[in-house]
Amino acid sequence: MEIRRAATVAELLAAGHLYDDPPREAWAERFLAAPGHLMLIAYADDGADGFPAGFVSGIEMLHPDKGAEMCLYELSVDEAHRRRGVGRALAEALLAEARGRGCRGVWVGVDTDNGPALATYRSAGAADEGVFTMRGWTFAEDD
Repeated sequence: MEIRRAATVAELLAAGHLYDDPPREAWAERFLAAPGHLMLIAYADDGADGFPAGFVSGIEMLHPDKGAEMCLYELSVDEAHRRRGVGRALAEALLAEARGRGCRGVWVGVDTDNGPALATYRSAGAADEGVFTMRGWTFAEDD
C-alpha cells in the first residue's frame, strides 16, 4: 500500500467509489484550489497504478486563540480492504501532515455508535474527549 496526497481532479474522481455520493468535477477542482484542504489516498498494490483502497480528508483551520488545528473531515476504506490497517495508516498519515504544517492538534467528530471508526481512531492514538452534539444547517444544492 502507498499513501499519496491527491493533487489532480482525476485522482479525486478515481476515488469516487469511496465517497458517500458521486463526486463532481467542479467540486473536485474547488477542493484542490482551497487553501488548507487535503486528501490522502491509499493505493492498494493491485496493478501498475494501484486501486484507491481508502482516503482521508482534512481541513486545516486557524483561530486567533488556538493557532492551527486539523479537522479530520472524512475517512473511508473500500469494503474489500477493511480490517487490514488501511484506516489507521491513513489517520496516521494525516497526523503526520498536520504535525508538518505546525498544527497544534487534530480532531474528528464521530458518531458514538460507529464502532469501526472509534476503533480506528483509538488505534491511531486518539483520546476520547467526551460526548458532544452537533447541529447543522442544510442549504439548497447549487449545481
